[in-house]
Amino acid sequence: MEKKDLLKQEVKHVDIKAIDSTAIIDAMRDMSFSSRDTAQAADIYQRMLEDKSCSVILTLAGSTSAGGCMQVYVDMVKHNMVDCIVATGASIVDMDFFEALGFKHYKGTPFIDDKYLRSNYIDRIYDTYIDEEELQNCDNTIKLIADSLEKRPYSSREFIYEMGKWLHNGNSKKKDSLIEVCYEHNVPIFCPAFTDSSAGFGLVMHQVENPNSHLSIDSVKDFLELTNIKIAANITGLFMIGGGVPKNFTQDTVVCAEVLGKDVPMHRYAIQITVADVRDGACSSSTLKEASSWGKVDTAYEQMVYAEATTVVPLIASYLYHKGAWKNRERREFTKLFL
Repeated sequence: MEKKDLLKQEVKHVDIKAIDSTAIIDAMRDMSFSSRDTAQAADIYQRMLEDKSCSVILTLAGSTSAGGCMQVYVDMVKHNMVDCIVATGASIVDMDFFEALGFKHYKGTPFIDDKYLRSNYIDRIYDTYIDEEELQNCDNTIKLIADSLEKRPYSSREFIYEMGKWLHNGNSKKKDSLIEVCYEHNVPIFCPAFTDSSAGFGLVMHQVENPNSHLSIDSVKDFLELTNIKIAANITGLFMIGGGVPKNFTQDTVVCAEVLGKDVPMHRYAIQITVADVRDGACSSSTLKEASSWGKVDTAYEQMVYAEATTVVPLIASYLYHKGAWKNRERREFTKLFL
């Protein structure tokens, strides 16, 4: 097969508005195992949306955006189910910004010679393919944006805001990217490990060409800004896809606020969807009850869902969309804290 044959079938992103999962979630509530856990997670998220004092933080790790959930997160922002996002750089840059530039993810297979893929400049995420040449275009676009900005340290939120502005100002090939929609709705996006993505390559090129005066990413500023959001929000709920840096970074805001002398409550609500094992002590797989011992998460309303996220996230989000509690929420627009 030639490269064009491998990059033929596009991954299509699920539309939670077109499918009403209310009946299946209601049925799962009286089932067992991961089905009941999924329904309980949906019920906790519904509580978050009905609690007018609660601000919702979505954390994203892994490759669900490439795997068909990209529009889910966009719709959650557009329909006021999310007030802040903390994600990996890959989720925001290599997947979302990549598609905003007009590129696609493609259906593939894990049962293929990866050396053959490499010879065709095709990158593989399990059964999903990306054109490496298009990804390098994404790297170069990040450099282009960095070159156009004031040379100083930026939080990842600041830089992603500039990416959203750049897309909004007529440069997006695909409307409804998460970055652009968050820019339009003043929902901040943080990537505490921002350079672990295509952004990193673009910013390295930017700094090499501008050794004495360049833009940089300040991860400490990220931590302070997100902590200030937690302080301003006070009552918070977490919807965590996967684990890793986004999960721990977000949970740590409670401890950071305490260090700063601010009395804020633990995250009142928390849901984590993961397939990670808890026995190796990793932060990605530590349970929400464990996080309570660190003073991060209250255990009154918490739910672990051990499932591959693309199988349950659309069900939960569709349930919330069709239940409609988001219609009665006030938008937080936390980006305005920093403008």
